[in-house]
Amino acid sequence: MSTEKNFYDYSVKAAGASNYNLEQHRGKVALVVNVASKCGFTPQYKGLEELYQNFSHDQFVILGFPCNQFGFQEPGSDSEIQQFCSLTYSVTFPVLSKVDVNGGEADPVYQFMKEKAPGVLGTEAIKWNFTKFLIGKDGQVLKRYAPNTEPKDIKADIEAALK
Repeated sequence: MSTEKNFYDYSVKAAGASNYNLEQHRGKVALVVNVASKCGFTPQYKGLEELYQNFSHDQFVILGFPCNQFGFQEPGSDSEIQQFCSLTYSVTFPVLSKVDVNGGEADPVYQFMKEKAPGVLGTEAIKWNFTKFLIGKDGQVLKRYAPNTEPKDIKADIEAALK
């Protein structure tokens, strides 16, 4: 039996600082996105929510990780971020507590995903908000998407991962 870690072995913080164990999604396909409320890509929240509603929540989840590392475009508190997502884009998928995705304070789950799916030219660093990672049912990173990749353009990859 493999002892290599996978996505579902990690625990993160939910908005409000409670523990959020990713184990609860084991066996599902996940799309993980570092989000920001004041970014040019912020309207992707609408497409992400539409994508989330396209699939059974027993099989698929989107997880938003707010991040303020890119142009300080996520300045709000966890509660302000939750309110923005709900009121502005009617987001129903989990939006977790604000994290760092790069640097020495990067959340361990992001360190894992970046190592497993490096970006352009093999660089691990996240370049901007709305970088996306597709996680398979087995907890392994299937693919990394650039910030400008629209959520609708990931649908076929999600369908393939669900088979």
